[in-house]
Amino acid sequence: MFFSYSGGRIHYSDSGNGTVIVLLHGYLESSEVWNGFAEKLKSEFRIISVDLPGHGLSDVYGEVHSMEFMATAVKNLVDSLDLKKVFLLGHSMGGYVALAFLELFPEYLLGYCLFHSQPFADTPAALEKRRREIEIVKAGKKNMMYADNVIRMFALSNLEKFSDSLRKSKDIASQIPGEGITAVLNGMMIRPSRLSFMEDGKIPCLWILGLMDNYIPCNIIRANVNLPPNARVIVLKESGHLGFIEEEENSLRAITEFVNSIS
Repeated sequence: MFFSYSGGRIHYSDSGNGTVIVLLHGYLESSEVWNGFAEKLKSEFRIISVDLPGHGLSDVYGEVHSMEFMATAVKNLVDSLDLKKVFLLGHSMGGYVALAFLELFPEYLLGYCLFHSQPFADTPAALEKRRREIEIVKAGKKNMMYADNVIRMFALSNLEKFSDSLRKSKDIASQIPGEGITAVLNGMMIRPSRLSFMEDGKIPCLWILGLMDNYIPCNIIRANVNLPPNARVIVLKESGHLGFIEEEENSLRAITEFVNSIS
């Protein structure tokens, strides 16, 4: 299904019944990454999965897809479906979008989950890496960039076990247009820290981290966030950056219990 946004079209799927969970994928992903996970969640919840601008079947809108721009797209979708309250579940970059939504549209949120994501702005090292990736993509060599990034999403010890999922993730990344990749890279580079919005506790938060995450240093990040009483942290001990694949059952249990506790 599609809906109109800012002169273009955004693709989404909608299935199941119950409390609404909106799934927001990460960088170099599309809503396809959630397929198996969403299928299990929809037995208890209404699941809406979105292709963020420039990804999957959604349009590219320009050179910069800011987190605020993408959060507003999600808000427009929520409005178009006449939904009053939703639970946002954002993986990696999708978590940055969820935090922008938290700042801009808190009245729509039942709660939110940062799934292998964090509230801080890019470090200088992260900014430099994104600039290099933009140069590679603009040079027409995106295939040289995305494969290593996708491999690093899995814990090293899980690469053989989840080889089929790894191939699928590479296939999804290969189909994202270069313009979509550079637009979100530019958007992530300019995002501010939203630590204060996470720490103020106005909206319940579930934070899922992977102990073996190659992108987010779990223990360091946790130590720099003062979580409010209505937040919960889950550390997946056998996961890298893809807990919904690497520890699917533990992830499903954590999300189901948290959403039910605040519904």
